Amino acid sequence: MEDDKTDPMESDEFKLQLRAAGIILKVGGIVAFPTDTLYGIGVDVFNKGAVERVFLAKGRDRDHGLPVLIGDINELSRVAVDVSPEALTLAQRFWPGALTLVLRRSPDVPEAVSGGAPTVAVRVPAHPVPLHLIQDIGGPIIGTSANHAGGADATTVSEVEEQLGAWLDYVVDAGVAPRGEPSTIVDMTTSRPQILREGALSSAEIFAALEDLPKEDPRDEPQPVG
Repeated sequence: MEDDKTDPMESDEFKLQLRAAGIILKVGGIVAFPTDTLYGIGVDVFNKGAVERVFLAKGRDRDHGLPVLIGDINELSRVAVDVSPEALTLAQRFWPGALTLVLRRSPDVPEAVSGGAPTVAVRVPAHPVPLHLIQDIGGPIIGTSANHAGGADATTVSEVEEQLGAWLDYVVDAGVAPRGEPSTIVDMTTSRPQILREGALSSAEIFAALEDLPKEDPRDEPQPVG
């Protein structure tokens, strides 16, 4: 008898989960889902009421923005403006993947998403669940970690439900835990790229991807922060 090697995400039950999650996102609900880094919670980026609920669920200060997930690099124009060649180089090199870029926020993105700041944190995840949800609702979603502000990162459904269960309208359980490392955050709106948080991607990988680009000024060289 051969081993059953069917991908659990190809099962009819899982497809029903994705369909339900998409419907809930469309009506303003909060959905928890696995990503390639950690478990996250998401809502429709353009639903201001849903975005407000995420801040309440996490106990997060309103001046700390929420990261945005898009389906691919071609969707950048929906959430960001004035994207530099350096930022595009990093996006092309590391997306989909564990790289979050801080860019100039599009005026179409509600200010609440970015805590009133003129910037927005953007990533293309390397995981089929959030990518499916983005495609299903036809636009970007919030993709913040599924924990209370300052709480432990969640890598299992039980950890998600323990911290945020009362706030969640639906949880997608893919049966496989994420890798457990947060994304690396790089600010591309400053005079030179700044690494705000080193995560799954090392600063050395970021620097290497940018080192061959022409520099108009020595300040264009990337630098770590902290």
